[in-house]
Amino acid sequence: MTLLTESATSKSPLSSLPPDQLSVLLKAAEKKLEQRLTENRLKYYKPYAKQKEFHAAGAKYTERLFMAGNQLGKTWAGGFETAMHLTGRYPDWWEGRRFLEPVRFWCSGKDRLQHREAAQAVLLGPPESERLWGTGTIPKDAIAETIRASGIRNAVDTITVKHVSGGQSTLGFKSYDMDRQSWQGPTLHGVWFDEEPPEDVYTEGLTRTNKYGQFTFITFTPLLGMSLVVERFLLKESPDRIVVQMTIDDVEHYSDEHKARIIASYPAHEREARARGIPIMGSGRVFPVAEDVVRCDPFPIPDWWPCVGGLDFGWDHPFAAVRLAYDRDSDCAYVTHGYRQREATPLIHCAALKPWGDYYPWAWPHDGLQHDKSAGKPLADSYREHGLKLHFEHAQFSPNADGSPGGTSVEAGISMMLERMEQGRLKVFSTCGEWFEEFRMYHRKEGLIVKERDDLMCATRYALMMLRIAQGKKKAPVMDKYARNRKRENGSQWAQ
Repeated sequence: MTLLTESATSKSPLSSLPPDQLSVLLKAAEKKLEQRLTENRLKYYKPYAKQKEFHAAGAKYTERLFMAGNQLGKTWAGGFETAMHLTGRYPDWWEGRRFLEPVRFWCSGKDRLQHREAAQAVLLGPPESERLWGTGTIPKDAIAETIRASGIRNAVDTITVKHVSGGQSTLGFKSYDMDRQSWQGPTLHGVWFDEEPPEDVYTEGLTRTNKYGQFTFITFTPLLGMSLVVERFLLKESPDRIVVQMTIDDVEHYSDEHKARIIASYPAHEREARARGIPIMGSGRVFPVAEDVVRCDPFPIPDWWPCVGGLDFGWDHPFAAVRLAYDRDSDCAYVTHGYRQREATPLIHCAALKPWGDYYPWAWPHDGLQHDKSAGKPLADSYREHGLKLHFEHAQFSPNADGSPGGTSVEAGISMMLERMEQGRLKVFSTCGEWFEEFRMYHRKEGLIVKERDDLMCATRYALMMLRIAQGKKKAPVMDKYARNRKRENGSQWAQ
């Protein structure tokens, strides 16, 4: 790069201007730049990892649920995606669904007033100032026309948007309190539901997109608990549906102190929903424990700490596995690894698990004794043949004092896990994202545990039941008598 000399810079037209005129020009340039940024936010949209995951899922799934806490960017994500489909302006990083022609979309919310202050404000800009319409997710130069709604001041009924193909897209605003007939009739390319819709409204909106292969997405904070729409996504698995969950931990622009302050500001019974997007289920949660009590940062596991694996077999519902590392000094078990995969063979699963370590045994459930229909032998044997050290018998509690089997009670296992969580003796590495997804949704209905999305929870329970068979990679270092006394003074049961 050639450096400009003083004589060269003195020839610049700006250098001859008086300071006050130069200041005016700089301010004008800054204003022009700010206008460019605010009137074309779509061009500069950089999503968080979870927002990007949500967008990309649109290429494969026809129904998406983006479940997130308050003020974490869920509505902005919905607004930016809607703006892309309306304009046809997709960024280079885009991996989601693309519409190559002008589209007809609906954007829906709880009622007109709430909708105006949320989705409409995100798409257009401040509702009360029409001159600022175009500072939302839809670029100002793409807005062809806006038609106001009757009855609600500054509310919009329809937006006409210029598409890159040369045609025009339309976006209509609907609310859940409209009569059912208002949701019938037109054929749509897609529907964005901002906040949770009633089941009949959701079904009607989905039906409107049948011609184009169905395309809906929901962005909301689950304050209504385990509603019918939430159950549709969480408990009724379908290859066409997906849930992407975003917590306050996934927001990159908040500091740890800011996150803690936000969480503390919410009522205790709403914190999990508002900060982490976890449906409020009250006493229905199997583990009514704050996530922060269980979560811990990863750390190197000492070679002498005993480890044990836990398996939960599955095909239609996922196969799952965890690895536990056990700190005998504190009687604390750590979930260090988690794996979940559906419709894969033992060969594939074993290839994924063996890199975790080959020196420790694996606990497994009673259904591993069932015969594999294709191989004609017990399912557990298939995993042994592929290199996993499955224990010689299925997971069960320690034998009773009279020598009788300890049993396999699910409720006893759940009670053991909950007690460890409450006492700080069960921790999970923060890298085990799928484990925490199940932990958040694990709940009861009419007193019974709902056997959906519980695969990693089951694998963890089996491993804890068989913690007594855990093995270390190396022998623990010999402890001198002074160290042993210190351990004993601290109350360790292993210092004898």
